[in-house]
Parts: sequence; C-alpha cells; structure tokens
Amino acid sequence: MTAPLRVAVTGAAGNIGYSLVWRLASGSCFGPDQPIILSLLEIPQGMQRLEGVVMEIVDSAFPLVHDIVATDDAGTAFADADAIFLVGSRPRTAGMERGDLVAANGPIFVGQGKAINRARSSVKVVTVGNPCNTNCLIASHYGSDIPKSQFTAMTRLDQNRAVGQLSSRLGVPPADVKDVVIWGNHGPEMYPDVTWASAGGKPVREQVDAGWLQGDFLKTVAQRGKAIIEARGASSAASAASAAIDHMRDWHLGTGGDLVSMAVVSQGQYGVPEGLVFSMPVRCEGGSYEVVEGLELDDFGKAKLAENIEALAGEREAVADLLG
Repeated sequence: MTAPLRVAVTGAAGNIGYSLVWRLASGSCFGPDQPIILSLLEIPQGMQRLEGVVMEIVDSAFPLVHDIVATDDAGTAFADADAIFLVGSRPRTAGMERGDLVAANGPIFVGQGKAINRARSSVKVVTVGNPCNTNCLIASHYGSDIPKSQFTAMTRLDQNRAVGQLSSRLGVPPADVKDVVIWGNHGPEMYPDVTWASAGGKPVREQVDAGWLQGDFLKTVAQRGKAIIEARGASSAASAASAAIDHMRDWHLGTGGDLVSMAVVSQGQYGVPEGLVFSMPVRCEGGSYEVVEGLELDDFGKAKLAENIEALAGEREAVADLLG
C-alpha cells in the first residue's frame, strides 16, 4: 500500500479551509489512490469549530483519510508534513488599506515560517491567505531550513478566473483554454496574459479584441473577488479552495506540458528582483516546477510587470522590520 502523505491545512475551520479539506479527503489533489493524513491547524478560539469539522470528516468515511490531527500548535501541525496549505490569515476589514493588511498578517507568518522548519525538506508549501505573495515571502524567510523553491503563493485563482472569462466569451469549455499566464501579485496590479494562450486550438489573440483584453477582461479578473462579495455577501471561498487544489495537484502530479501560474521566490527571471515572490509561468513534472524563461512580452506586458514589481517591492518594504 502507498504510504500516506501528511497534509497540513491552517485555518482549517474557516470558509476556505472547510471547502479545501473535503477536496483533499476525496482524492482530488494527490490522486484517487494516494492516502493522506490530515493535519489541521486552528487558532485556540477556533478549536471548537475545528472539532465539528473533524466530526464531519469522520462521518464522511473517506477511504483515503488514514488519520486526522487537530491542533492549535503550528509545530505539531507541520511536523513531518509533505504538503502545507497556509490558508489562515487575518481578513481585510472595513477601512483597512492593503498596507495595513500586510502589516497585520506579517507576525502570523513569522511564527508559521519557523514552524515549517519541522516539515520535511521536500515539503510543498502554498500560501493562500492574503496578501499571499508577501505572506509567503515572510514564511520562506523564517522557514530557513527549507529550500526557497518549496515556498509558493497562489495565483491559480486569478488564472482560473481568466480562463472562465475567456471560456464564456469564446463559447468553448474551460478545458479547451490553455496556457493563460498570471504575472506578479495576487492583487489589483496582477496581469492576466494571453500571449501564448489558445482556445479551441486557436490563438486567443486571433479571436478576441486587444482592447477587451487590456480593458474589461483585465478589470474583471482583477476585481472578481470584490464582485463576488457584492453578489453573495461573502468571499469566494469555494473557488479559492478549488484553485489551491489545482495549484498543489499540478505541482504534485504534473501539468502535462501546459503553462500554469505559480508565485515563486524569484531568482531574477524576467528582471524581477531576486527574493520577491512573483507569479510567473511554470511547468511541473515529477513533483517539481520550473519557471519557463525566454518568453517575449510586448510593451504593455513589460509595463504591467514593472507595476507589479513596484507593488511587491512596496509590500516587502512594509514588512522590512520582520525580515531583518
């Protein structure tokens, strides 16, 4: 029998965590034959709700779930972990600027970064809690025993949103839309790029107007989260959880040659300053990812990359005291 993977989820009783755990337990992430041990982390005030989540997992009798650990201690949650979903973070409240959100979440990811050192050196970490790029930067700084390459942040939700918009506009199934790329930050600056994308086997840029791509398309993808909150009175928890599954599944099982988007610790690719956590095109194979280099951006794309570099450098400066 295949040895179980130990999979940790922070904020496991929250809205995203609740949706995420069921997808993990069903085999949607690591495959239908891969058993897992769920290691679920909550803050002390959330432990009663987490107890209820554990009850439901037990009642679902998932064949792949070999054990469940529920704890409010990050070191316990991350010990010997093969994969970690950093979902829990302080949400943005009314009147809070993005800089305030960055500063408020920083200390959380200091502690979690230190605790990640208890995981396996090959652990795959995806940061979901926002601002995810900079939260990942902090966690990778303090998880110093783990290679920087094992820390990523999630921009797959932005990619999926872009695919959804293209699918609707062109009248093709989402599976027929390939190689959409998200550059930069999971924030208002991020750039959904269709330069190498195809839909129904034909280049996207031959099927849609450039004005729409640089206007309504970009705006809709960037502001989709806000639109969902306005429409349903709650954040996009289920689609965020689904995107986290997509991110980790592709990293674990491979992308079959397709381009996908992951925010990774830059090594200077595309002129991005070394150390920034920046979304780039990657391909995954054999449990690893590789940034796809040498893609040529047009002037609009270059300007968007510069905008994202400036935004993320500003976020890094906002938490400079935590990175000293």
